Amino acid sequence: MLRINNLLRFPEDQIKTLRKKQRVQFKMASKRINKELRDLQRDPPVSCSAGPVGDDMFHWQATIMGPTDSPFSGGVFLVSIHFPPDYPFKPPKVSFRTKVYHPNVNSNGSICLDILKEQWSPALTISKVLLSICSLLTDPNPDDPLVPEIAHTYKTDRVKYESTARSWTQKYAMG
Repeated sequence: MLRINNLLRFPEDQIKTLRKKQRVQFKMASKRINKELRDLQRDPPVSCSAGPVGDDMFHWQATIMGPTDSPFSGGVFLVSIHFPPDYPFKPPKVSFRTKVYHPNVNSNGSICLDILKEQWSPALTISKVLLSICSLLTDPNPDDPLVPEIAHTYKTDRVKYESTARSWTQKYAMG
């Protein structure tokens, strides 16, 4: 009688090779993440900060101060950053933890930003990602929205968009 377990066996040397590759990737990612943390502490980007949550170097929390030239001015926005084990070859998963009214940020906090997807490059850093998010707050991209209704409001009634964004900032990002 043929057993399912026999069909799922991998040669031991393939398993060892795979585990070794994963350990090497993890070690490379850890080294890179530690370097980025040192760089952030030495030269933090304007109006942003970030660092690990507890002892987990692969899970960070960032704080972004709302840009003064935007309806998010005065707000403090929390952002969650999860590094994959093959970072920097794959982008980090970055999402808002603070609710924000924005065409490129949905209700789950997901962010539509090209450098977090197809335009990611290992040359990018978390510092550059945070600066790009600050820039996105100032200059939304309504032509590539996560929330089409907010993009429509942004395009057709800028006063209403800015008023609602300011109201959400006061409600969710101030105190």
